[in-house]
Amino acid sequence: MFACCVLFSLLTAWTSVGCNPSPVLGDVVVDSTFIPKVCVREVKNGDNVRFHYNATFIDGKTFDSSHQRGASVGLIGEGRLIAGLDKGLQGMCVNERRTITVPPHLAYGSAGAGDVVPTDTTLVFNVHLLDLWNKADLVVTKTITTPKDCKRSVMRTDFVRYHFNGTLLDGTIFDSSYNRKQTHDALVGEGWLIKGMDEGLMGMCVGEIRNILIPPFKAYGEKGSGTEIPSQATLVFNILLVDIHNQKDDITVENQVVPESCTRKSVAGDYIRYHYNGSFLNGITFDTSYQRNSTYNTYIGMGYVIAGMDQALLGVCSGERRRVTIPPHLAYGENGAGNVIPPSAVLVFDIHVIDFHNPNDTVGIKIIHKPEVCNETTAANDLVHYHYNCTLVDGTRLFSSHDYESQQDAVLGSDKVIDGLDEGLRGMCVGEKRVVTVPPHLGHGEKGATGVPSSAVLVFEIEMMSFQKGVPPGYLFVWLEESPADLFKALDMNKNEEVPQEEFGEFIKLQVTDGKGRIKPGMTMDEVVADMFQNQDRNKDGVITANELKLKVDEDKEREQAKHEEL
Repeated sequence: MFACCVLFSLLTAWTSVGCNPSPVLGDVVVDSTFIPKVCVREVKNGDNVRFHYNATFIDGKTFDSSHQRGASVGLIGEGRLIAGLDKGLQGMCVNERRTITVPPHLAYGSAGAGDVVPTDTTLVFNVHLLDLWNKADLVVTKTITTPKDCKRSVMRTDFVRYHFNGTLLDGTIFDSSYNRKQTHDALVGEGWLIKGMDEGLMGMCVGEIRNILIPPFKAYGEKGSGTEIPSQATLVFNILLVDIHNQKDDITVENQVVPESCTRKSVAGDYIRYHYNGSFLNGITFDTSYQRNSTYNTYIGMGYVIAGMDQALLGVCSGERRRVTIPPHLAYGENGAGNVIPPSAVLVFDIHVIDFHNPNDTVGIKIIHKPEVCNETTAANDLVHYHYNCTLVDGTRLFSSHDYESQQDAVLGSDKVIDGLDEGLRGMCVGEKRVVTVPPHLGHGEKGATGVPSSAVLVFEIEMMSFQKGVPPGYLFVWLEESPADLFKALDMNKNEEVPQEEFGEFIKLQVTDGKGRIKPGMTMDEVVADMFQNQDRNKDGVITANELKLKVDEDKEREQAKHEEL
């Protein structure tokens, strides 16, 4: 297909010979057998073309075909193709098919072409145009869709993840990331990609879809790539940008909603409970705590979570909401995480902080109201009667004594309530109101309780309604004044040297009435008298004698002495 006196590459090799052009006998005849509906560009002088052809004589005998060895490439209007074929290719569109009949004087004329093409032979070429480009061509981009909110676009040295369909100019698919179900990941402008792709990706936004047309000299050029991309092929990519980041990126925090009443911010070593939605930059959710109906709980600043989340959770308030964008080098990096998070993925977390505490936290007590007159306050062993509302730090209601017909009551120090509440109930006056904040290690701990989440900080609104002073553990009755010097004589009111239960009970009741003693709160007088009498009636004959009677304090001393003697 070279002009005479030049080696014709479409035929088998033959030695060039001198020749003279034949007289004008006719022109090239072009018959378009297929014209594509869309023709963006037509062949003109100076263009390079890649095409398939079958070459025959007038009688239909084939003397050459590109289909046996690969498409032919030629430059139009520069004398590199036989004149008739050069002329017949002009005006063609990619994917157009033509039958080009070339008279001898525009083919090989009177010289012919070796043993392949006789002299003065008319040639017929059935041509399929596959590709078309010019050295002056640029990378052509066309945006198909773009997101409304584009906060960042691709720049040099950015790392991108994108899906693509790659085709030749004639529509032949040569590759697709969708078939692999994995994005193509690359550093832009650093030689990881062909030059045309580097150019075509510039300025793209996450979520944008763009067509990129790359001429061969900015793609794989003369060498092509494997068996899929031939030599001198224009490439067409349909790109969906999934992700973008730069190695210099830090986390970004936005959409913050901070409660007005924020008295404390999280620090390293705190234990935090938070809800989250985790998504990629394209908005696809990969995980959410809400579906599990359970917060994510962890220590922060100690490496228990990805570095970016560790950083993002520092300095937050209980109840705060924030959106955090974490680059991959502060997330799961090049390895990703299983089948959920792909390699080099930027992660976006919408976080709602429920509460946090520190293992060193103590019970927080805030007095809301305290009566002007307060002569006596609650202490260990007292029986207290109180109302309460219990919530989480974010205000979620858990329990309330107002839901029941009676007040809540407990003996302080008897392990009847959680430690933090027990502490918060001490030192209160009747009528006093408090807000008591209980950290989990003084509440229900990591296991939680029915209706109480694990590791939850609890907030109690308490009102002390009344209380009864208590007695030490193991005691049923205590003296508020000095006990009688001769206790049995005081008990034996009829002086008959023995004290039955009735007489014993009258004595105890009299001491309480006169304010000289106090019985254990939460028990009736009859219950206290019965238990005390049974303890003192050691031979169980129904009466107490002087030899049987012992004060509780004396009994305790005897037990302690016995322990020492055993040792």
